[in-house]
Order: sequence, then C-alpha cells, then structure tokens
Amino acid sequence: MVFEHFALNVADIKKRVDWFVTHLGLKVVVAKEKAPFMTFLADSTDRVIMELYQKEEEPLSNFKERQPATFHIAFVSDDAEADKQRLMTEGATFVEEVKREDGTHLVMLRDPWGMPLQLCERPIKF
Repeated sequence: MVFEHFALNVADIKKRVDWFVTHLGLKVVVAKEKAPFMTFLADSTDRVIMELYQKEEEPLSNFKERQPATFHIAFVSDDAEADKQRLMTEGATFVEEVKREDGTHLVMLRDPWGMPLQLCERPIKF
C-alpha cells in the first residue's frame, strides 16, 4: 500500500491553509467551498500529504494541549536556522532545537494556532 494523506479537523481552516501555502510552500490541490471545507495540500513534490477540514460538530484538534513529541508535522529544510527565523517572523513560536554531531539540525516550532511543526535539516536526505 502507498500512503495517501492524513486528515485533521481544525479551526480557522482558511487562515491556516493560507499560512501553510504562503510560509511552508504547500499547494492547495482541492478545496471545497462549503462546510466542512475539505482542503487537500501537496508539498513541493506535488504529492498530497495532508487534508484539513473544519467539522464544527466534531472535536477540533487542539494542538496547544499536545506535546510536540506526541504529534508534529515535519518538513525538510535546507537551512533550519533561516527557516526558523522566517517562520517566527510570520507568527510561529519556538519550542526547542537539537543539533546533533552528525550535522542534523532539528527545530520544533508551533504554527500560529499551536500545531507543532518540525524543521529537519539533515546531512543525509531520506
């Protein structure tokens, strides 16, 4: 089987999608204009990775209550330090940073709504 996507029920879907597109380089592949506003996002490889929707009658994901080790979305970064600074200027908040001896640089942030985002700069690409 091949992974298709994961889905999250979130608040402020339109603002969040705009932020992901503008600041993380994701692309909207499909966006429904009526509730629950199912929106499929693809990364720079054109592969759909995530669906966001807003179904008010169901519990919305509250990422501020979760530790980033429990759930986070990770993105490849060629320069984690520069991306950290850029995203923090755009409303992300800093959580933690790890620099390993092998050159790996991992940065954990939260998007403006609290969702944990990890920036992964690795000497060896997966």
